[in-house]
Amino acid sequence: MDYKILYPEAFPVVECQLKRGERLKAESDAMVAMSATVDVEGKMEGGILKGLMRKVLAGESFFFQELAANRGDGTVLLGHPYPGGIMDVDLDGSYGLVVQKDGFLAGTENVQVDTKLQNLSQGLFSGEGLFVLNITGKGTVFVSSYGVIHPINLDDGEEFIIDNGHLVAWPDYMHYKIEKASSGWFSSIASGEGLVCRFRGPGVILIQTRNPSSFEAWIRSMIPPGKSK
Repeated sequence: MDYKILYPEAFPVVECQLKRGERLKAESDAMVAMSATVDVEGKMEGGILKGLMRKVLAGESFFFQELAANRGDGTVLLGHPYPGGIMDVDLDGSYGLVVQKDGFLAGTENVQVDTKLQNLSQGLFSGEGLFVLNITGKGTVFVSSYGVIHPINLDDGEEFIIDNGHLVAWPDYMHYKIEKASSGWFSSIASGEGLVCRFRGPGVILIQTRNPSSFEAWIRSMIPPGKSK
Protein backbone atom coordinates (compact mmCIF):
# COMPACT_ATOMS: atom_id res chain seq x y z
CA MET A 1 0.00 0.00 0.00
CA ASP A 2 1.33 3.40 -0.98
CA TYR A 3 0.47 6.35 1.24
CA LYS A 4 1.32 9.97 1.97
CA ILE A 5 0.71 12.10 5.06
CA LEU A 6 -0.60 15.39 3.70
CA TYR A 7 -0.35 18.74 5.52
CA PRO A 8 1.76 17.18 8.31
CA GLU A 9 2.12 20.31 10.41
CA ALA A 10 -1.49 21.50 10.31
CA PHE A 11 -4.53 19.22 10.51
CA PRO A 12 -2.97 16.30 8.58
CA VAL A 13 -4.74 13.55 6.66
CA VAL A 14 -3.37 10.23 5.41
CA GLU A 15 -3.87 9.50 1.71
CA CYS A 16 -3.74 5.74 1.15
CA GLN A 17 -3.61 4.17 -2.32
CA LEU A 18 -5.15 0.70 -2.12
CA LYS A 19 -4.66 -1.93 -4.80
CA ARG A 20 -7.65 -4.08 -5.63
CA GLY A 21 -8.15 -6.57 -2.79
CA GLU A 22 -6.14 -4.58 -0.21
CA ARG A 23 -7.69 -3.74 3.14
CA LEU A 24 -7.06 -1.16 5.81
CA LYS A 25 -8.37 -0.96 9.39
CA ALA A 26 -9.03 2.36 11.06
CA GLU A 27 -10.64 3.88 14.12
CA SER A 28 -14.37 4.47 13.96
CA ASP A 29 -15.19 7.64 11.98
CA ALA A 30 -11.60 8.01 10.68
CA MET A 31 -12.59 7.93 7.00
CA VAL A 32 -12.72 11.42 5.49
CA ALA A 33 -13.29 10.45 1.85
CA MET A 34 -12.80 7.44 -0.41
CA SER A 35 -13.09 6.24 -3.99
CA ALA A 36 -16.32 4.59 -5.12
CA THR A 37 -14.36 1.34 -5.56
CA VAL A 38 -13.77 1.14 -1.79
CA ASP A 39 -16.23 -0.34 0.72
CA VAL A 40 -16.33 0.58 4.41
CA GLU A 41 -17.74 -1.73 7.10
CA GLY A 42 -17.79 -1.84 10.87
CA LYS A 43 -15.73 -4.75 12.22
CA MET A 44 -14.88 -6.11 15.67
CA GLU A 45 -11.14 -6.77 15.92
CA GLY A 46 -10.77 -10.17 17.58
CA GLY A 47 -14.49 -10.64 18.26
CA ILE A 48 -16.92 -9.35 20.86
CA LEU A 49 -14.71 -9.96 23.92
CA LYS A 50 -11.75 -7.99 22.58
CA GLY A 51 -14.08 -5.27 21.36
CA LEU A 52 -15.55 -4.94 24.84
CA MET A 53 -12.06 -4.86 26.38
CA ARG A 54 -11.02 -2.01 24.09
CA LYS A 55 -14.22 -0.08 24.85
CA VAL A 56 -14.58 -0.68 28.58
CA LEU A 57 -10.97 -1.07 29.71
CA ALA A 58 -8.98 1.10 27.30
CA GLY A 59 -11.67 3.65 26.40
CA GLU A 60 -11.37 2.99 22.66
CA SER A 61 -14.05 2.34 20.04
CA PHE A 62 -15.93 -0.97 20.12
CA PHE A 63 -15.81 -1.21 16.32
CA PHE A 64 -13.10 -0.54 13.76
CA GLN A 65 -13.64 0.59 10.22
CA GLU A 66 -12.50 -1.88 7.57
CA LEU A 67 -11.85 -0.20 4.23
CA ALA A 68 -11.50 -2.65 1.34
CA ALA A 69 -10.76 -1.97 -2.32
CA ASN A 70 -13.20 -4.63 -3.56
CA ARG A 71 -14.01 -3.33 -7.04
CA GLY A 72 -10.65 -1.97 -8.16
CA ASP A 73 -7.82 0.28 -7.03
CA GLY A 74 -8.92 3.16 -4.83
CA THR A 75 -7.93 6.07 -2.63
CA VAL A 76 -8.83 6.55 1.04
CA LEU A 77 -8.33 9.73 3.07
CA LEU A 78 -8.12 9.30 6.86
CA GLY A 79 -8.13 11.93 9.59
CA HIS A 80 -8.64 12.31 13.34
CA PRO A 81 -10.71 14.78 15.42
CA TYR A 82 -7.88 16.56 17.24
CA PRO A 83 -5.73 19.49 16.08
CA GLY A 84 -2.57 17.43 16.01
CA GLY A 85 -0.13 15.29 14.09
CA ILE A 86 -0.13 11.88 12.43
CA MET A 87 2.95 9.66 12.18
CA ASP A 88 3.56 6.32 10.49
CA VAL A 89 5.36 3.49 12.31
CA ASP A 90 6.55 0.35 10.50
CA LEU A 91 6.40 -2.85 12.56
CA ASP A 92 8.55 -5.83 11.56
CA GLY A 93 6.87 -8.35 13.86
CA SER A 94 9.68 -8.50 16.45
CA TYR A 95 8.03 -6.16 18.98
CA GLY A 96 4.75 -4.46 19.79
CA LEU A 97 3.89 -0.78 19.94
CA VAL A 98 2.21 0.51 23.11
CA VAL A 99 -0.19 3.32 22.28
CA GLN A 100 -2.04 5.72 24.61
CA LYS A 101 -5.80 6.16 24.59
CA ASP A 102 -7.03 7.76 21.33
CA GLY A 103 -3.56 7.40 19.79
CA PHE A 104 -4.35 4.67 17.24
CA LEU A 105 -5.68 5.99 13.93
CA ALA A 106 -5.25 3.17 11.40
CA GLY A 107 -3.12 0.23 10.33
CA THR A 108 -2.60 -2.18 7.47
CA GLU A 109 -4.56 -5.42 7.58
CA ASN A 110 -1.78 -7.58 9.09
CA VAL A 111 -1.41 -5.60 12.32
CA GLN A 112 -3.43 -6.64 15.38
CA VAL A 113 -4.80 -4.19 17.94
CA ASP A 114 -5.24 -5.49 21.47
CA THR A 115 -5.37 -4.21 25.04
CA LYS A 116 -2.42 -4.53 27.39
CA LEU A 117 -2.51 -4.52 31.18
CA GLN A 118 0.13 -2.30 32.76
CA ASN A 119 1.42 -3.12 36.21
CA LEU A 120 -0.56 -1.56 39.06
CA SER A 121 1.67 1.42 39.79
CA GLN A 122 2.09 2.29 36.11
CA GLY A 123 -1.63 2.02 35.47
CA LEU A 124 -2.79 3.98 38.50
CA PHE A 125 -0.30 6.81 38.29
CA SER A 126 0.83 7.13 34.68
CA GLY A 127 -2.28 8.97 33.52
CA GLU A 128 -2.83 6.33 30.82
CA GLY A 129 -4.95 4.00 32.98
CA LEU A 130 -4.49 0.32 33.78
CA PHE A 131 -5.01 -0.67 30.13
CA VAL A 132 -3.37 0.70 27.01
CA LEU A 133 -3.36 -0.52 23.40
CA ASN A 134 -0.72 -2.98 22.23
CA ILE A 135 -0.28 -3.20 18.46
CA THR A 136 1.59 -6.19 17.02
CA GLY A 137 2.23 -7.90 13.71
CA LYS A 138 3.91 -6.80 10.48
CA GLY A 139 2.75 -3.67 8.75
CA THR A 140 2.29 0.07 9.03
CA VAL A 141 0.54 1.79 11.93
CA PHE A 142 -0.64 5.40 11.93
CA VAL A 143 -0.72 7.09 15.33
CA SER A 144 -2.28 10.47 16.04
CA SER A 145 -1.76 13.13 18.67
CA TYR A 146 -2.83 16.43 20.16
CA GLY A 147 -0.15 18.79 18.89
CA VAL A 148 2.79 17.70 16.76
CA ILE A 149 4.36 14.27 17.29
CA HIS A 150 8.02 14.47 18.33
CA PRO A 151 10.24 11.34 18.43
CA ILE A 152 12.83 10.94 21.20
CA ASN A 153 15.50 8.37 20.30
CA LEU A 154 17.31 6.90 23.33
CA ASP A 155 20.57 4.98 23.18
CA ASP A 156 21.14 1.84 25.24
CA GLY A 157 20.98 2.79 28.94
CA GLU A 158 20.10 6.43 28.25
CA GLU A 159 17.25 7.81 30.39
CA PHE A 160 14.69 10.49 29.66
CA ILE A 161 11.85 11.90 31.76
CA ILE A 162 8.50 12.63 30.10
CA ASP A 163 5.34 14.26 31.41
CA ASN A 164 2.58 11.63 31.46
CA GLY A 165 0.09 13.68 29.46
CA HIS A 166 2.49 14.01 26.53
CA LEU A 167 2.99 10.31 25.81
CA VAL A 168 1.74 8.92 22.48
CA ALA A 169 3.49 5.58 21.84
CA TRP A 170 6.59 3.55 22.67
CA PRO A 171 7.97 0.04 21.95
CA ASP A 172 6.76 -2.63 24.35
CA TYR A 173 10.35 -3.69 25.18
CA MET A 174 11.27 -0.33 26.70
CA HIS A 175 11.60 -0.13 30.48
CA TYR A 176 9.90 2.77 32.26
CA LYS A 177 8.79 3.66 35.75
CA ILE A 178 6.62 6.28 37.42
CA GLU A 179 8.21 8.76 39.81
CA LYS A 180 7.78 12.21 41.34
CA ALA A 181 8.88 15.10 39.15
CA SER A 182 10.92 16.55 42.03
CA SER A 183 12.59 15.07 45.09
CA GLY A 184 9.64 15.91 47.38
CA TRP A 185 5.86 15.70 46.94
CA PHE A 186 5.26 19.39 47.68
CA SER A 187 7.85 20.49 45.15
CA SER A 188 6.48 18.05 42.55
CA ILE A 189 2.93 19.35 42.95
CA ALA A 190 3.98 23.01 43.17
CA SER A 191 5.96 22.66 39.93
CA GLY A 192 2.76 21.66 38.11
CA GLU A 193 4.25 18.35 37.01
CA GLY A 194 3.34 15.88 39.77
CA LEU A 195 4.24 12.44 38.40
CA VAL A 196 6.39 11.71 35.36
CA CYS A 197 7.61 8.66 33.43
CA ARG A 198 11.30 7.80 33.40
CA PHE A 199 12.15 5.78 30.25
CA ARG A 200 15.37 3.87 29.66
CA GLY A 201 16.75 3.13 26.19
CA PRO A 202 17.26 1.76 23.70
CA GLY A 203 14.12 2.77 21.85
CA VAL A 204 12.13 5.60 20.34
CA ILE A 205 9.36 7.32 22.34
CA LEU A 206 6.74 9.34 20.51
CA ILE A 207 5.42 12.33 22.44
CA GLN A 208 2.84 15.00 21.66
CA THR A 209 3.69 18.66 22.02
CA ARG A 210 0.39 19.49 23.74
CA ASN A 211 -1.37 17.94 26.73
CA PRO A 212 -5.10 17.28 26.09
CA SER A 213 -5.93 17.19 29.82
CA SER A 214 -4.38 20.62 30.34
CA PHE A 215 -6.31 21.99 27.36
CA GLU A 216 -9.54 20.52 28.76
CA ALA A 217 -8.85 22.16 32.14
CA TRP A 218 -8.21 25.50 30.42
CA ILE A 219 -11.52 25.26 28.52
CA ARG A 220 -13.39 24.52 31.75
CA SER A 221 -11.78 27.54 33.41
CA MET A 222 -13.17 29.78 30.64
CA ILE A 223 -16.78 28.65 31.18
CA PRO A 224 -18.70 30.87 33.66
CA PRO A 225 -20.16 29.05 36.67
CA GLY A 226 -23.53 27.53 35.91
CA LYS A 227 -22.92 27.51 32.12
CA SER A 228 -21.22 24.11 31.87
CA LYS A 229 -24.44 22.12 31.40
